[in-house]
Amino acid sequence: MSVEWTLLYMLIFPGFLFLMFYGMICEWVDRKLFARFQNRVGPPWFQPEADFIKLLSKEVIIPEAADKLMFRLLPILSIAAVLTAFMYIPVWSTKAIFPFEGDLVVVFYLLTIPTLSLFLAGWNSTSLFSTLGSVRNLTQLFAYEVPLLLSLLGPGLLAGTWSISGINEFFLQHPEMLAVNFIGFLVALVALQGKLERVPFDIPEAETEIVAGSLTEFGGRLMALFRLTTDLELVVVAALVSAIFLGGSFGLHPVLGFVLFIAKTLLIVAILTVFRTVMARVRMEQMMRFSWKYLAPIALIQLFVNIIMKAYFL
Repeated sequence: MSVEWTLLYMLIFPGFLFLMFYGMICEWVDRKLFARFQNRVGPPWFQPEADFIKLLSKEVIIPEAADKLMFRLLPILSIAAVLTAFMYIPVWSTKAIFPFEGDLVVVFYLLTIPTLSLFLAGWNSTSLFSTLGSVRNLTQLFAYEVPLLLSLLGPGLLAGTWSISGINEFFLQHPEMLAVNFIGFLVALVALQGKLERVPFDIPEAETEIVAGSLTEFGGRLMALFRLTTDLELVVVAALVSAIFLGGSFGLHPVLGFVLFIAKTLLIVAILTVFRTVMARVRMEQMMRFSWKYLAPIALIQLFVNIIMKAYFL
């Protein structure tokens, strides 16, 4: 692949520019649906873009005792990790831009970097609210990470590959096997709520308790970059779940495959919005107990089912 095409893929489509604008669209869909479920009007379609531009125009204030270099670099590191992860997820076909064997594991670990960045951001802010929020970030990371990884490994075990593109190719040849992973799909959706720190797992940024958690001391363009990271991460995890559990593009024409990608990711965003609409925030120990007592065992059951299917039916 030439350098020009590589830069086009990374910076424009399906890279940074596409991901940024689609992430803001998904944020608007999420906020609009959330408002309509509560009998409110909700924001106009351009509200996420307006909020982003407004934050870019505001002054950046760094606490005197904070590590100024870390304070400025962490939002950029978060965005870079999410963008890199997106390069290994199929968008308009069954193959990603830069696929390789084992990219599922790489994507999984790349998507932990934004959470670790939030932890470091709060810890280096030297604010009591930020420190408490960062500790909650890290604690919650340990709760949802294992069930999420187990749920993602199930389809890979069935397909005999740790490549997201390879899993897509497998389900193109065996579409009947998609139904086998329904339990894992549900586990992944619940774990994603914790990963994205959305209700009922918004404990690290509970505004009624600790203001804004790790980001209490952030403002201006640094806050804008962290909010943009959240939008990008929403798209990337929705695309990942779509590719792993919903069959991706099913080998359709690239245009139809891209339309199907948009439809599936918006469907996952809508499901996550329903979750945060109908549930209230839980406490940290409730989240930990639910994750280890229910989510992880259910994900293990899915793995055993896939092992049996692999051994006797494939």
